Amino acid sequence: MKLVTFETGGGTAAGVLKNQRVLDAAELLQSHPLEDVRALLELPAQPLERLREAVSSAEGGQDLERVHLRAPILQPPTVRDFMVYEGHASAGGTRKLSEAWYRLPVFYFSNPLRIFGPDAEVPYPSATERLDYELEIGVVISQHGSNISERDWLKYVAGFTIFNDWSCRDLQRDESQVGLGPAKGKDAATSMGPWIVTVDELESHIREGRLHARSTVKVNGDLWMDGESGLAHHTWGAMIERASRDSRIVPGDLLGSGTVSGGTVGEALRSGFNARYLQPGDVVEMEVDGIGVLRNEISSPVLLDPSYRFKAREVPVQG
Repeated sequence: MKLVTFETGGGTAAGVLKNQRVLDAAELLQSHPLEDVRALLELPAQPLERLREAVSSAEGGQDLERVHLRAPILQPPTVRDFMVYEGHASAGGTRKLSEAWYRLPVFYFSNPLRIFGPDAEVPYPSATERLDYELEIGVVISQHGSNISERDWLKYVAGFTIFNDWSCRDLQRDESQVGLGPAKGKDAATSMGPWIVTVDELESHIREGRLHARSTVKVNGDLWMDGESGLAHHTWGAMIERASRDSRIVPGDLLGSGTVSGGTVGEALRSGFNARYLQPGDVVEMEVDGIGVLRNEISSPVLLDPSYRFKAREVPVQG
């Protein structure tokens, strides 16, 4: 199934896509209104299994082209972003990685309050001059769990989505000198969508705990990345085990894989693409086989007060 969140006359609703038509999940399950896919996942008694059964005989719905999709999860409880691709982490082999990187699937917590969906305009962050994209695979958690074993990871996955970790490279460079990890450099926006594809639809892509799929980025129609998501060093099971160890994961939590190797402006330049940092008006399209296309346009920034103290230093940066 492809799980979506779409706009209605009175707000938003969780839905499922069937034959290019969007059906309301609450109507199919005879449930109270569900504002997004997170609310669907929080229902008791195996909501995805019940929805799959209801969809099999359902008809009607709205034409997908007439529906305005939102981010499938409007506000995830948490956003954990990992970094499991050696090509990206090592900057194409130009940076030596620590022993800890190979041993541990490391993540940071990102901002769950700035989630953008498909075809949404993403405001250009006003304090940066080095805006970058990051193509990642996202996993959405289906149920509560703690101290989960790597081998049991699929039991906790609702499905996969595309995850764009928008990054202000100049702000990130300043912050990295302090050593607390990403903060304002990753604070302005994360995009996800266009929907969540459930595990059963992606079985042919899942091998040895990894999602194997061709992954591309286009900016204004020009190809800037052509990569493969299956080259992760750590598995999804290891990521979920790490996230839940001495902690909790809950329905609607969003986990990012970290950038698929090649999926940033700096990596595009190293690969010979005619890339540059992003500007207002640019349209970024990310496509992952088996999932779909996540498209966003960058809108103009809010103008800064000339006395603003926290603008990034104007230094050349490679992402």
